[in-house]
Amino acid sequence: MSIAAEAAGPGAEGDRARFSDLYANVESYYSARVAKYGATPRGVDWSCQATQDLRFVQLLKICDFSAPFSLNDIGCGYGALCAYLAWRHPQAEIDYLGTDLSRAMISRARRRFSVPGRRFKVGKGSPRRATYSVASGIMNINVGGSRASWEAFVAEMLADLRCASLRGFAVNFITAGAEGAADTDGAPTQLYCTSPEPWIRYCERELGCTVETIDGYGMNEVTLLARCNDS
Repeated sequence: MSIAAEAAGPGAEGDRARFSDLYANVESYYSARVAKYGATPRGVDWSCQATQDLRFVQLLKICDFSAPFSLNDIGCGYGALCAYLAWRHPQAEIDYLGTDLSRAMISRARRRFSVPGRRFKVGKGSPRRATYSVASGIMNINVGGSRASWEAFVAEMLADLRCASLRGFAVNFITAGAEGAADTDGAPTQLYCTSPEPWIRYCERELGCTVETIDGYGMNEVTLLARCNDS
């Protein structure tokens, strides 16, 4: 059985009712990271600012900056994408909403970016539909679950991103052992490494998207740009 079929099927490692434990573990893990490392790339499990920004470059290829748009940043952490947008796209008209499971992350984001057009909310997804949604790294750290349960969890997160996006969404996946999660805080963790093909099929067949793959940007990962076919 493929990842997509297993993840989407009924009873996939305990069904969605069990995801509450995974969400709680994810929240605890990242709250501990930001408490230890502060509002820095290490606080969200990236090694440095340069690699974090390089990921933003790939994810934002889903967006058309020639016109105003709204943007959901799922798993926004301490709001690093806001700083990147101010640096690289200062003239762009963007209605930004960042969401994160961790109250500690959202507290730091609000303190850093209390400006018009930049809002932050505690939650597992976005409460609104925006033109685009992005998610950097939220699929990559399996906090205390089996691989099967994590893949069911990833499928739900992708479906939530699709529902929250009018034109498209972008996510990244690790394809081989890489940085991050080496020193754990609290719950057991492991990198979730995967081939992109099953998730491309899932986004195309189950979520009704056309998917573009971006790789070869110097890291052991891939970015998926999923464009909604009904937009």
